[in-house]
Amino acid sequence: MNLWEKYLRPSNVEEALAGMASAPGLACPIAGGTDLLLDLKQGRHAHVHTLVDMTTIPELTTLEIRADELFIGAAVPLSHIVASELVQEHAQALIEASQLVGGPQVRNTATLGGNVAHALPAADGTIALMVLQVQAEIADLQGRRRVPVADLFLGPGKSLLNVERELLVGFHMPLRKIHQASVFRRIMRAQGTALPILNLSVWMERKSDLIQDVRIAVGPGGPTPWMASSAQAALRGRPFSPAALELARQALLKQVGFRTSAFRASAEYRNHLVVGLLNDCLETAWERADKDY
Repeated sequence: MNLWEKYLRPSNVEEALAGMASAPGLACPIAGGTDLLLDLKQGRHAHVHTLVDMTTIPELTTLEIRADELFIGAAVPLSHIVASELVQEHAQALIEASQLVGGPQVRNTATLGGNVAHALPAADGTIALMVLQVQAEIADLQGRRRVPVADLFLGPGKSLLNVERELLVGFHMPLRKIHQASVFRRIMRAQGTALPILNLSVWMERKSDLIQDVRIAVGPGGPTPWMASSAQAALRGRPFSPAALELARQALLKQVGFRTSAFRASAEYRNHLVVGLLNDCLETAWERADKDY
């Protein structure tokens, strides 16, 4: 049995949306297809009448500076993100997250848009985007809008994005300024490409010996990706010190909601791991933010 009946290769966003709207059955966008095709083959996805190829739309495969933002198209492969000097300069956490997704073959086809649209609470790319204050650009036949990445997630595998009528065009993130830095870390099983036991990302801005601002995202710790708001509040405006790290640790452990998972680890084990991961990310971000460039 064919996995789909019709395959479209549109040249722009509007043409793609029109093709999806006119399909007599279910229409789905596809770029890397590393999740969608597997779901179709294994019967975990409703039958698709029309696949709409996003890789033929130049806007969705663009990675560039636009005014005071870095734009990454939803269909840019993760391997291109890892190799990008622009991303290295402005979003190092995203590179560190992207290079841990699957193996080289997967990263050559998998896209950042797919990583986000799949709406998993511990998706590596998503956790990095959370701390970078990224906005997702969404298009439908009525126009376009921007949505903070954090607002896209409704639950495990559930997204605000209506994949039958809307397209995820790309991601807009602020350019990095002097004394700002980001970092991403992950703990996973020894297989190397398995699900993360825990991942954590930090963005930090420092002013002399003070933590001017900080953002911390953790996964998985609930049905959606989340920000460690209590730990952030405990650190802002304080000198970087063991005392500040201890306050952040206490605040984070009060906020986390880890549960025991047969696929990941016990709640107790992840409570233990998150402390070291938090310290590592904060110390690395602090050191990176000291560089005057």
